[in-house]
Amino acid sequence: MELVQRARQGDRRAIARLISLAENEAPEATAALQELYQYTGGAHIIGITGPPGSGKSTLTDKLVKELRKRGKTVGVIAVDPTSPFTGGAILGDRVRMADLALDEGVYIRSMGTRGSLGGLSKATHYTIKILDACGFDYILIETVGVGQSEVDIVKTADTVLVITVPGLGDDIQAIKAGILEIGDIFAVNKADRDGANRVVVELEMMLDLDPEKSNWRPPILLTVAAQSKGITELLDTIMNHKEFLEKSGLLEKRRRERLENEVLDLVVQKISNYITEKVGQEGRLNKELDRIMRREVDPYTVVNKIFQETLK
Repeated sequence: MELVQRARQGDRRAIARLISLAENEAPEATAALQELYQYTGGAHIIGITGPPGSGKSTLTDKLVKELRKRGKTVGVIAVDPTSPFTGGAILGDRVRMADLALDEGVYIRSMGTRGSLGGLSKATHYTIKILDACGFDYILIETVGVGQSEVDIVKTADTVLVITVPGLGDDIQAIKAGILEIGDIFAVNKADRDGANRVVVELEMMLDLDPEKSNWRPPILLTVAAQSKGITELLDTIMNHKEFLEKSGLLEKRRRERLENEVLDLVVQKISNYITEKVGQEGRLNKELDRIMRREVDPYTVVNKIFQETLK
């Protein structure tokens, strides 16, 4: 496919076009993803999550600039809440990172959650593959930051960076909501505020309670992203985690588990589409719904019947 070849050669308009096709689940998107798949697997994927107001966008911006100083190319996927009225993203990180948009080694894409409960839509996963196949060394995914739904990032990223800040008043609550379990690295951002050290102590105490001890204890770093403080150390720690994953074999294990989930999800989706199409033919589903409404049969019996008749 010409579009794939142009994207692989760094044509930004071709990359944008491919992502748009994937977002809209256009028929040609599947063929493009099939062609691109052989080139994926080279990028290290970093998930950046944390509560609103923790400075995720600023910290992402600084990490990208630090990676560029080290000669690395970077793809950024900024996930924003989807407007319930227009279906579009409410905020655009490309606006917030405008000075990076002119850098040939950086590609930034904002996209909405599109109703995904896990915070990441199917389009996000497709975009990761496209940017990976187009040769970006690192892919940063900045999540919406709405709490428990952010745990979805752990199924996608190689390294998960959890950001918190002092003074929000919900530090521990956020941690209890599941954030603690997914963090490979913690950054206490806006550390020039009072209470930063207290947050570090609370995080250390929570990590001590983790019953599943591993060879990687998540480091906790202090950063002031707006002043570029602590960014070099944070990126060094991300690099250390990448090296740990590679040497321990954990990277391959995580990616295999991710692949298993992806294949099973695709199988479920295909079966779902097939059954939906079959039961929709000739008003079959409506007939069954009428019977259920009249209490002639229960929904569970109808589901079993649909399965037996459709997948025989």
